[in-house]
Amino acid sequence: MAPEISIVVPLFNEEESLPELCAWIHRVCTEHHLPYEIIMVDDGSTDESWSVIGQLRQKFPTLRAIRFQRNYGKSAALNEGFKATRAPVVITMDADLQDAPDEIPGLYQMIASDGYDLVSGWKKVRLDNKLTKNLPSKLYNAVNRRMSGLKLHDMNCGLKAYRQAVVKSIEVYGEMHRYIPILAKWAGFRKIGEKVVVHRPRKYGVSKFGWERFVNGFLDLLSIQFISRFGKKPMHFFGLLGMITLFIGFVLAAWLIIERLFAGPDYGLANRPPFFIALTTMVMGALFFIAGYLGELIARSAADRNVYLVQERIGDEN
Repeated sequence: MAPEISIVVPLFNEEESLPELCAWIHRVCTEHHLPYEIIMVDDGSTDESWSVIGQLRQKFPTLRAIRFQRNYGKSAALNEGFKATRAPVVITMDADLQDAPDEIPGLYQMIASDGYDLVSGWKKVRLDNKLTKNLPSKLYNAVNRRMSGLKLHDMNCGLKAYRQAVVKSIEVYGEMHRYIPILAKWAGFRKIGEKVVVHRPRKYGVSKFGWERFVNGFLDLLSIQFISRFGKKPMHFFGLLGMITLFIGFVLAAWLIIERLFAGPDYGLANRPPFFIALTTMVMGALFFIAGYLGELIARSAADRNVYLVQERIGDEN
C-alpha cells in the first residue's frame, strides 16, 4: 500500500530514543488507519544509532534510512530526507521525543483536508530554560515575523507538515531549516498555518545546539532575504550599487576638474582628499559591476551545489 504520510526524522546520536519513537509512530498511524513510511536520516552519528535503525527495520518494514558519511547538520538531513519522500503529505519531527507523534493525525488533516501547504507546530508552553532558550526564541520569532510577514509564533519548531510539492520545491542548506516557512512562502506557497503542539521534556541525551545558533540564524536570515530577491538576478543588486558609486565618483571627478580649470596654476589636484574619494568610488563601482556579471554567469550555469556524502541507505533497494 502506498504511504499517505512520509515522516522525516533527522537524528544525531539518538540511539536510546529511536525504538520508542518508531513504536509510538506505528501505534498512532495504525490506530488512525494512516499508511505511513518513516525516513530516518542519520547525520553522521558516532553512537550506535545506525545499528539500532538496522534492527528497527526488521520490526518496521516501512522504515527507510539514510546515513551520512559525516555530520552535515539538520538542514542537510532534512534536504536529503525530503528528496526521499514519496507520500503526498510529509511530516518532520525531531528524534529526541520532545515532539509527540500523537500530533501526526491533526497535522495530516490540516494538509489533506483543510488545504494548507505547510503547517508549523507552535510549542505554546515550552519546557526549556527561560533565559537561554525561551527568551531568545521569542526574540528570534518576533524578528522573523517582522521581516517575513509570516504570522507564526514558533518558526523553528521541528514538528511540521507539508504538501509534497512544498518539500520538492525548496532547498534546505546551511542552517536554513529554521526558515523553511519563509522558503516555502518565497517559493509561491501561500497557505501557511500553525498548530499548537505539546512540548515534551527531553527523555534521553542532551541538546545538540549551542549559543552559536543565534548568530548563525541571523546571518542565514540575511542570506535568505538576499537570495529570495536577487538569487536569480544578482546584477539588479550589484549593478545598482555600481551605478550609485560610479555616479558619486564621476560627480566628484567633474567637480575637481571644473575647479582645476578655474583655479590658478598652484592648484594641487592629486593631493586633495576628494580626488582619492572619487578614485575609490569609481573603482568600487567597477568592482560591483564585475561582481554582478560574475553572479549572473554563476546563476545561469551552476548545477546542484549541495552534495552530501551518503554512506549507506536502508529501504531503497527498489
